Amino acid sequence: MHIHILGICGTFMAGIAAIAREAGHTVTGSDANAWPPMSTQLEALGIQLMQGYEPEHLQPAPDMVVVGNVVTRGNAAMEYVLNAGLPYTSGPQWLAENVLHQRHVLAVAGTHGKTTTTSLLAWLLEHAGLAPGFLVGGVPQNFGISARLGSSKYFVIEADEYDTAFFDKRSKFVHYRPRTLILNNLEYDHADIFPDLAAIERQFHHLLRTVPGQGRIVVNGGDAALARVLAQGCWSEVLRFDDATGWQAQGEMQDFEVLRAGETLGRVQSPLSGLHNRANTLAAFAAADHLGVPLATLREGLMQFRSVKRRLEKIGEVRGVTVYDDFAHHPTAIAVTVDALKRQGAGRILAVLEPRSNTMRLGTHAQELADSLRQADLCFVYARPDLKWDAGAALGAVGDRLHLHGELEALIADIAGSARAGDRVLLMSNGDFGGIHRKLIERLKS
Repeated sequence: MHIHILGICGTFMAGIAAIAREAGHTVTGSDANAWPPMSTQLEALGIQLMQGYEPEHLQPAPDMVVVGNVVTRGNAAMEYVLNAGLPYTSGPQWLAENVLHQRHVLAVAGTHGKTTTTSLLAWLLEHAGLAPGFLVGGVPQNFGISARLGSSKYFVIEADEYDTAFFDKRSKFVHYRPRTLILNNLEYDHADIFPDLAAIERQFHHLLRTVPGQGRIVVNGGDAALARVLAQGCWSEVLRFDDATGWQAQGEMQDFEVLRAGETLGRVQSPLSGLHNRANTLAAFAAADHLGVPLATLREGLMQFRSVKRRLEKIGEVRGVTVYDDFAHHPTAIAVTVDALKRQGAGRILAVLEPRSNTMRLGTHAQELADSLRQADLCFVYARPDLKWDAGAALGAVGDRLHLHGELEALIADIAGSARAGDRVLLMSNGDFGGIHRKLIERLKS
């Protein structure tokens, strides 16, 4: 079958492409923009990428068009699909009907930590010999790919609450029907499609309705929003983490005892820094435990975990200045990422932020940004021309630590001029940040 994917370079749709290709289909795709790591992953798989959304990309007609949620009415390729009567579906629906329908699905949902927790869970099952399939919104470094079919009945998926497609406004995750579900946390996000937190909580309730009675819901015991979701109705086993009734950690961030219902199971050492990653680890352990994986195996697997690209990933060191890349784009994620780096050792932190997500550009979290950057020694913010808010006013509380720029090249020059040996530069964006990663390293060299 020939499948053409519209919006193929998004992390989720690139994963769909990789799985379809592995399943033996001919896969092509179109997108407005393509950047690593997804573009390089697709090219390595032999998938033809086409720039833009031209009707000619759909000639001769594919057997199925899979439509990403970046595609809207008015898109030239989509209008051609509709006028020509070509068969089309969404990415989540294609995955559900062609891959997930006969699998034990382990899904990871929540505002923060989905990618890391999904990657860790997939690796723990792989280490246990369970050979899972997976689809992650990033590239787990243990696998080097974001998605695969797997050779067992298990499939691990990052379960996003964003909408499915322009013709299906339900959250993506309602298509997955998990048997094991992790709920990491829940905050207001995606202001472009959800009016308030209650609307997101309702979508999470819809997700709970799809978990079978014999399934397991692993939930953050300290999250008030998730407690409200459970109160709307739950028909499955609930196992809490970061909670005395369920899975707990006692000790340091990277060296701690694991307890279950107050019983000590053993000590683990983790390569992941940050209290948030300790919570992610507990959630992954509790989900793997649902499949009967023993703690000794989980402990061994954790020690071999190499995390995910763009999650506090060290990308270079020049003249004593270390540069990190991270996907953080929500105030909570920014704060915990800066905190995790702070805990790794001495040296100034130069936090560099691009407010790029739809929610960020709308200004929904603008008043929280200053506080999220409080642990950084210097703060460099790219005031994109499409921001709907006054960055200078919103970030005024940062004080003289703030370096605000409306031009990317000026921002890079300022960072390079301010950095000194021993500093750690933390680049944060959920996009390619205008290629700042390579440009900054070259500027530091010169």
